[in-house]
Amino acid sequence: MAAHAGQTDGVIIGVGIDVVPVARFAESLTRTPGLRDRLFTAAEQRTPSGGPRTGESLAARFAAKEAMVKALGAPGDLRWHDAEVVTGENGRPHLRVRGTVAGRAAALGITSWHLSLSHDGGIASAVVVAEGLARGSEPEGT
Repeated sequence: MAAHAGQTDGVIIGVGIDVVPVARFAESLTRTPGLRDRLFTAAEQRTPSGGPRTGESLAARFAAKEAMVKALGAPGDLRWHDAEVVTGENGRPHLRVRGTVAGRAAALGITSWHLSLSHDGGIASAVVVAEGLARGSEPEGT
């Protein structure tokens, strides 16, 4: 497939998938004071309209962070708040990275993320694809 004018040839650098049993995750949040705040930013804990997120929604966001760690090769030095699942204008989830996560992504040449979340039948799941430039490719203008 030929690239369109102005596009570079992106390659998949990493893929991660994770599943989380919703009830067990919700019990962990209830049983362990402070866990919710350790895993999620304040913004992640609220819906775009300002209400609290459901256990299913938080479990899917946790699955996204776990899937992202797998896409990065599972380094052990990442901070939970350095990856944030945000909701775009159209309701689609996106990953926003900073700090330790952004550093690891840059070292691997990752330039963009793709994220899919789902929850059904008591299971939350997420798939993360980390994309970068093909070796030897440079973005236009560099």
